[in-house]
Amino acid sequence: MTQRVVGLHVAKGRRLPTREVERVEVETGRGIVGDRYHGAKHRHVSVQSLDDLAEATRLHGADVPPGLTRRNVTLDHGEVPRTPGVRLRVGDPATGVLLEVVRVAAPCKLLDDTIGPGAQQALRRRGGTIFRVLEGGTIALGDEVVVLEAQDAAGSAGLTGSAGSAASAT
Repeated sequence: MTQRVVGLHVAKGRRLPTREVERVEVETGRGIVGDRYHGAKHRHVSVQSLDDLAEATRLHGADVPPGLTRRNVTLDHGEVPRTPGVRLRVGDPATGVLLEVVRVAAPCKLLDDTIGPGAQQALRRRGGTIFRVLEGGTIALGDEVVVLEAQDAAGSAGLTGSAGSAASAT
């Protein structure tokens, strides 16, 4: 089943709250325009899944809202790839934004302050993934997400299916 973008959040500064938006402009090699990490070396876009947030909510014993996790993009289901070099195409399969996994996103202590004590621990191994932007463009709510193998990301030969099927092996 195809994954879709169901949440987009940006924060202007490090400790400032995120705000929900309907679309974001993403610059190649720089990240999301208007986000606190725009221009960072590798931490351009962070991606999480509602499935991981549901598990974090269960462990935390209270709601873990997507906007309070400080991640930029929320997917409707499935796992987010974690293996460095794996790529996601967001939007149009030929021209959409191309992201490449850098590392797993480590939840910070700030989450205990904004969501509640224990949120950081509940999000451990469920906090999403950090990506660099290889090809910019626009990401909007409802956009389709496809996982590509690292070596074949430029062509359709590397498609492993929908993000849910390819990512579930991680």
